[in-house]
Amino acid sequence: MLTKESKIRVLENFQAIDYALFGKPVGKTETCCPFFVEEYISAKGALLSVMVEMYKLIEHRPKVLKEVNQSKLKTMAKVSASIARENCKLLVSSADGRKDVKKALRESLSKVKTNKINIDEMVQTEIKRKAYGLAIDNLLIGRVVNESKKFKKMDTWNGRILEDAYKVLRDNLVETALTILENE
Repeated sequence: MLTKESKIRVLENFQAIDYALFGKPVGKTETCCPFFVEEYISAKGALLSVMVEMYKLIEHRPKVLKEVNQSKLKTMAKVSASIARENCKLLVSSADGRKDVKKALRESLSKVKTNKINIDEMVQTEIKRKAYGLAIDNLLIGRVVNESKKFKKMDTWNGRILEDAYKVLRDNLVETALTILENE
């Protein structure tokens, strides 16, 4: 059973993901196809559903929060998204981050079957993909480590299954967000 604070964290993260990826709620983005927004919201909901299961497994216990209303929740989401964005900038620009982007770029180039490639565009896309993934990880996983009683349970079979599901859903969410941004 989740605590009230864990449920609030889920609601905060639901909003914060939009601020981390778009800088605003996804509903305020203009895209040619509303289908992409629907797909994005579905992917975000599925990802947070996995997070709820993760919270249960690791006994998530954030600090006790006093009264939280919609305005405070929105402020909390903006602050946590801002922190996640700043942290991901540092991570992407680190030596390991650059190495990961180069590796992903090589993989993307190996899959391309045409000679007409815009390398600059591919580099920017890989950087965004890496940055958005790191922002989401920072937002959803970063605090959980400190707010959990039994984080070591992530090393169990159930924990590994949840982690794998998390990664697949996170990547899907990032791809959908990139599609929305390309069509904005």
